[in-house]
Amino acid sequence: MRAIRRFTVRPVLPEPLTALGELAGNLRWSWHHETQDVFAHVDADLWARTQDPVEVLGGVDPTRLDELARDDGFLDRLARVRDDLRAYLADDHWYQRELGDGPRAIAYFSPEFGIAAALPQYSGGLGILAGDHLKAASDLGVPLIGVGLLYRHGYFTQALSREGWQQESYPLLDPDELPISPLREADGQIATISLALPGGPDLKARIWVARVGRVPLLMLDTDVDGNPQNYADITDRLYGGGGEHRLRQELLLGVGGVRALRAYCRITGAPEPEVYHTNEGHAGFQGLERIRELTVGDGGPGLGFDDALEMSRASTVFTTHTPVPAGIDRFPRSLIEQYFAADGGVLPGVPTDRVLALGAEDYEGGDPGVFNMAVMGFRLGQRANGVSTLHGHVSREMFNGLWPDFDEAEVPIGSITNGVHARTWVAREFLDMFDESGAELDGEAGALARVFNDIGFERIWAAKRRMRERLVHDARRRVRASWLHRGAVDAELTWIDDALSPDVLTIGFARRVPSYKRLTLMLRDPERLKALLLDPERPIQLVIAGKSHPADDGGKALIQQLVRFADDAEVRYRIVFLPDYEIQMAQVLYPGCDVWLNNPLRPYEACGTSGMKAALNGGLNLSILDGWWDEWFDGENGWAIPSADGVDDPNHRDDLEAAARYELLEREIAPRFYDRDAAGVPVRWMEMMRHTRESLGPKVLASRMVRDYVNALYTPAARNARALGADYAGAVELAAWKGRVRTAWPGGRVEHVESSGVDEVAEVGASLRVRADVALGDLSPDDVQVQLVHGRAEGDDRLTSLRVAPLSLSERFEESRAAFTGEVLLDRAGPFGYTVRVVPVHPLLATTTELGLAALA
Repeated sequence: MRAIRRFTVRPVLPEPLTALGELAGNLRWSWHHETQDVFAHVDADLWARTQDPVEVLGGVDPTRLDELARDDGFLDRLARVRDDLRAYLADDHWYQRELGDGPRAIAYFSPEFGIAAALPQYSGGLGILAGDHLKAASDLGVPLIGVGLLYRHGYFTQALSREGWQQESYPLLDPDELPISPLREADGQIATISLALPGGPDLKARIWVARVGRVPLLMLDTDVDGNPQNYADITDRLYGGGGEHRLRQELLLGVGGVRALRAYCRITGAPEPEVYHTNEGHAGFQGLERIRELTVGDGGPGLGFDDALEMSRASTVFTTHTPVPAGIDRFPRSLIEQYFAADGGVLPGVPTDRVLALGAEDYEGGDPGVFNMAVMGFRLGQRANGVSTLHGHVSREMFNGLWPDFDEAEVPIGSITNGVHARTWVAREFLDMFDESGAELDGEAGALARVFNDIGFERIWAAKRRMRERLVHDARRRVRASWLHRGAVDAELTWIDDALSPDVLTIGFARRVPSYKRLTLMLRDPERLKALLLDPERPIQLVIAGKSHPADDGGKALIQQLVRFADDAEVRYRIVFLPDYEIQMAQVLYPGCDVWLNNPLRPYEACGTSGMKAALNGGLNLSILDGWWDEWFDGENGWAIPSADGVDDPNHRDDLEAAARYELLEREIAPRFYDRDAAGVPVRWMEMMRHTRESLGPKVLASRMVRDYVNALYTPAARNARALGADYAGAVELAAWKGRVRTAWPGGRVEHVESSGVDEVAEVGASLRVRADVALGDLSPDDVQVQLVHGRAEGDDRLTSLRVAPLSLSERFEESRAAFTGEVLLDRAGPFGYTVRVVPVHPLLATTTELGLAALA
């Protein structure tokens, strides 16, 4: 018999325990161990099973609550933790102390947020990164507001069939059982927004709020009364459905997200955001909704489209996360035309042709039949970045077509390397040691390394063994549950009691399973891997986890191949696959591993933060030089797997890189781990751990990352937006200037260049003087910057290692012609070359490449 309706009955807490509701309602508990201890004390078994305060309060026996309400010791403890939360929420933090002119608020849009296992609204690295961004912003006092969707089924729950094939299930999530609450109007009604969709009634969505410390996270949910079923299903699953379903989700996130922000600020009195951060292209439509507000919106200023575009661009930051074109959302142009039609479209009054132009692949090699969300992100955001130094380079190459007249290095896509939220991911044993020594997790790197000296190798090694032992027990529990689901019976599973060991070198590998991450590279030579696993003196063990997208049968086949190998009775004591990789598993897995393995196909790993989490827990990285590891590997803080970048045959490349990894494990990693002193401590291994903390230090932390966003992107964006004026006069002037410059640009050119001061063979220290005669046409000298671009001249006269030196106006000899001069010091030996170019310049441009215009000599 099935219920025709379901709802959740929440407990009524005794008055002395009302603080439990306050603590459960703020997700700070997910990284605050003292709060977790309080809920563990309420019901230890429930807490161990759920790690969710809402479930603990909903499932605890009322007699236990009555007992706690009379326990003075517990009430004192509860009051201390509640007061600590209130102080955390009220105190001034880094942002308040250091950023007097920072943005009054920043909106952070993301399709997924990984904050806690109790709020399963994430699929992988993008969501975990977004969750860590919110947590670090809260710790720093950055006035962020998160904007996302509330998926009724989350991503999916992974299990295995008897044959090792991934099986997906989609449990229904009841919002009343999640650590969120509805946003309510003054009359108590749940706040909603609406969105026009073509050919149907308006789409309605509720607004939910999750409290992430000081940061509110707004989440939109379409499963509301009055929506037809196809509308209610828009927020059914993360990354589910076909192209039109995905488009509807992204319209809700972007357009609906801005409307939810407006409702939240109106109801709560929170300041309207000055900066809008689009975390990947999925949320890019937020810029179009803001343009609608400024052009045809009720009560708006009635700007022209170009004026509104400048206003929106100035305050928008766009972060791209994918290094492969296949990872970018691209919709048929015809579908965008349908949804943005002048009559009956999502944004009535916003010209359809202008919308289409923003996402058009109108560059060499582009597809004119598609609308590219990343391209729209770059055109709607004045500031853009990748998520590691290497990824910034890859992104500039991928999107160089948007700025065809500029060298890849000059494409206006910077990089801010991702980081991780330490108090979420660092094991409690290590956190207690840091607190005991007085070292700040995001403090000076040397001080963090000195913790190893203060605490001592022996004690730290003992703590690391406890973490490994905890992982072993958790892995056995998960393996047993998986085998039972696969159809085994207990009598077949006695071997699991001896699977893995807390004294064996433990290697972790856990991530999503697209082909480029190469889950099965470890199986390239099965006999060699078996020899490593079963070595009688220096064995290794592998703990592996990861989900494949439900539509990716290739990824599922890789999982099945790995599972079948791990099922072999000969090796199953030393290699396990743990289904349903999620936050709760990860918080045991990272601390329990000695080595973190990563072997993507370079350069397809944009950043890859799992290795950072392992490093913070005393793990050493064994990785291809990709993402963050390419940037921060120093030769002593782990191992780099040599990458066979120049090999065209993918099979041969895999063979070479797998062999190199086996070699490192056999000759360097295992011998160092098992080289012990008289006390059983691997001193050389511990020295490497200490150096890892010193070399990586606060660089891998989300607090560093968020500070970088504030200083390099958020604050400059807010300044530019303010410079455009509260009355939008600056935006109107900038749009008019851009229009005039684009129209006049064909009339500008470099007519003549002459140099002096050096011969064909020059010495270091000489000065090259250059004069360029420039025809300006209808441009003025103030509209342009004439640049001397110089660098190393290759054999084909191509310039590399570019440097740019502006030339100064020296003479106006006709109304439309002028001379510009300057000089450059020759400070490097080797082949030298230069050219001259003209680019547009304006105080409110983020870079001189922004318009994509250049006139070359």
